[in-house]
Amino acid sequence: MTDINADVWISSAHRPMKFPEFVLVIASIMALNPLAMDIMLPSLPDIGVAFKIGDANRLQTVLSTFLLGFGLGQFVIGPLSDRFGRRPVLLIGMAVYCAASLLAIVAPSFETLLLARALQGLGTSATRVIATSIVRDCYAGRRMASVMSLVMMVFIAVPVVAPSIGQAIMLMAQWRGVFVVLTVYGMLALIWSAFRLPETLPLSERKSLAIGDVLDAYRQTVTNRQTLGYALAAGGVIGTLFGFVFTAQQVFTEIFHLGHYFPLAFAGIAIGVALAGFLNSRFVGRLGMRVISHGALIGYVAIAALMLAAVELDVLTLPVFMTLSALMMFAFGLVFANFTALAMEPQGHIAGTASSLYGTITTLLGIGIGYMIGQDYDGTLLPFATGFFLCTLAALCVVAVVEKGRLFTPHRMVS
Repeated sequence: MTDINADVWISSAHRPMKFPEFVLVIASIMALNPLAMDIMLPSLPDIGVAFKIGDANRLQTVLSTFLLGFGLGQFVIGPLSDRFGRRPVLLIGMAVYCAASLLAIVAPSFETLLLARALQGLGTSATRVIATSIVRDCYAGRRMASVMSLVMMVFIAVPVVAPSIGQAIMLMAQWRGVFVVLTVYGMLALIWSAFRLPETLPLSERKSLAIGDVLDAYRQTVTNRQTLGYALAAGGVIGTLFGFVFTAQQVFTEIFHLGHYFPLAFAGIAIGVALAGFLNSRFVGRLGMRVISHGALIGYVAIAALMLAAVELDVLTLPVFMTLSALMMFAFGLVFANFTALAMEPQGHIAGTASSLYGTITTLLGIGIGYMIGQDYDGTLLPFATGFFLCTLAALCVVAVVEKGRLFTPHRMVS
């Protein structure tokens, strides 16, 4: 783990699962979301043909509608899990995901497919919020950041391989086969969680669902300088990721003419996030969340500026684009896990609600930014590069305000 003895900091709250299984099960349920996103990329042209959708930018709604359900669902998942516990809400959410995947398989129209995608997103909102809440139930501070980094390292393997899986499915079946795979994976994850994942929220710590109590928990979350600030900054950063995902298929096939090989390029870029997760899990306990995430964010801005300059100078070839994109994904991996831990650090007493609102803010803000970047796609990389640079610069400004100009240095935050 880090320079401290692993046995000292491994929580007993997730027994009977040992630490490796705990990391794997948390990663597997969180992976429902990126798998449902990225496995779709190779099938978008076929979906367009099947439903006679001529506008390639409109096909991005297959992704953005999913994320909209994901973002809105998080708003209520947290309070429900704080009241009824993590397990029942998680299992119901995963069941909704599986049912929505079945609906997508038989969808007779594009509108029905979008409804199924929204319901899929709603189901994965439970996995995202509750996975983070469970980790926060068991760990805090740098330990939470380290655990989240290990989870992210496993979790990020999904977007690395998902487009290739989607492409393989498309070679053997129609686009509906993608949803068959999503259904099977969802059911396996549901069974594993049902039999092995314990309840991590004691009865003594359950919260009321009374409107006043829920609103008070939301108030505590949004009025905490550290939580809200890092949520806004994370939303800006994740917007760059969504912008990349929304336009990836068009960029790699239309601009760089990779055709069916684009999943390989996508995987090569995504490996940067996996490497970041591994390194963060090793060093966050020693260096701290602020040192790593603030340094990575500054690097993110610099790399985005280089990409924008390369576009303006018309020197953004495929190797240059791949290199800069991989570096940006590496920076994203260092930023996001630590921003999540920093935002959740003051909210242990209302972890479910805080995780819920944090997820809603970051996802909806990210969707809005990513959607604008995607819809601005005009056959060039200028909207893409401009969006990356402006979002990362804005995130850096927010962090500077939150930390009152004192980057890298831990200090007492005032709510």
